[in-house]
Amino acid sequence: MANLPANLSKPVEDRDREKIYSKRVRAGKRTYFFDVKATRSNDYYLTITESRRQGQGESYTYEKQKLFLYKEDFDKFLEALQETLCHVKTELMPEVDFSQFAQRDRDQLDDLSTELKWD
Repeated sequence: MANLPANLSKPVEDRDREKIYSKRVRAGKRTYFFDVKATRSNDYYLTITESRRQGQGESYTYEKQKLFLYKEDFDKFLEALQETLCHVKTELMPEVDFSQFAQRDRDQLDDLSTELKWD
């Protein structure tokens, strides 16, 4: 198939097989997806996708940004992320209790699990 990304030229079941592990993080109007995928040579890499809903009501689209992270960069990426978050939390925003956000997220999940929806 000409001009299609490599994964779109494959049958759907083959594309799904490439995804090994997936974790979703909801964050307000954004959702982050952390997906471990396999290459043809059985190597693994991580994609981090930010998905934002654009528009209102019935008329909306999703804007996506994707980052590819390969095994040789895992440790460097994690170290830089941890250092950056530590700097923000301790140097720039030491007065903020970041645990409050985790509790708010747990409360929102509890609300979702007990909410009934009727169509």
